[in-house]
Amino acid sequence: MKYYIEKITNYTFDQAVEKVTDELKKEGFGVLTQIDIHDKLKEKLDVDFRKYRILGACNPPAAYQALQAEDKIGTMLPCNVIVQETLDKKVEVAAVNPIASMMAVENQKLTTIAEDITSRLERVIAAV
Repeated sequence: MKYYIEKITNYTFDQAVEKVTDELKKEGFGVLTQIDIHDKLKEKLDVDFRKYRILGACNPPAAYQALQAEDKIGTMLPCNVIVQETLDKKVEVAAVNPIASMMAVENQKLTTIAEDITSRLERVIAAV
């Protein structure tokens, strides 16, 4: 099982970030954080890196359920979604696969939550 869900898009980088954010909202997610890896690596290491943004997406009801079922699950939250310019100048979007990441946590209460969030993220990626 892959630990991510991905798709190459026909959008520009900025369009893809906007589209992903819009599609996440439709599935009940908010974007809590945005990390611009290109800018951070330039700032910290003075290196040029391709366009790469990490969006920290959260579905509050699902996060609440997961935190009630497993108090350390916050180490795996929020769900990360990336938008990156590939080496061949295409734009890819990818999201964590919660089912794959939750396999490490031996708590059956999380299975249904992980399946639901995975389905939502798959729809987001498919819609981009």
